[in-house]
Amino acid sequence: MSLTKSYDPDNIFAKIISGEFSSVKIFEDDHVLAFMDVFPQSEGHMLVISKTATAVNLLDMPEDALQKVILASQLAARAAVAALSPDGVRVVQFNGSAAGQSVFHLHFHVIPMWEGRALSPHGGNPVEADELEKTAQKIREQL
Repeated sequence: MSLTKSYDPDNIFAKIISGEFSSVKIFEDDHVLAFMDVFPQSEGHMLVISKTATAVNLLDMPEDALQKVILASQLAARAAVAALSPDGVRVVQFNGSAAGQSVFHLHFHVIPMWEGRALSPHGGNPVEADELEKTAQKIREQL
């Protein structure tokens, strides 16, 4: 059962935190990192993760780290709204593979939404870093 999975320090997000894998960063501090999803469901789709907690999902996330991640998710959402003028913004978090979780490092999706514009599937087609960087720059300017 993926809800009781042990944390794997070799997951892709841990490798992004360590610098082993690159990402298109929006912002980071000692506790959190927000970066562009390489499999975006919409323009501006970001992921927000803890850099300090080794939590698989919401159920095992320490409260102090969760507070930092959710506040960073709010900051990312506000910047995306200011930068991209979507009609709405979806903040999503999955717990367990049955719920759609595919990376077992707690993370929040911040997904700008537009009326009449369909979302790409979760984990769909990758987008090149240079394309993500164009949107990231717009969002960073609003921080």
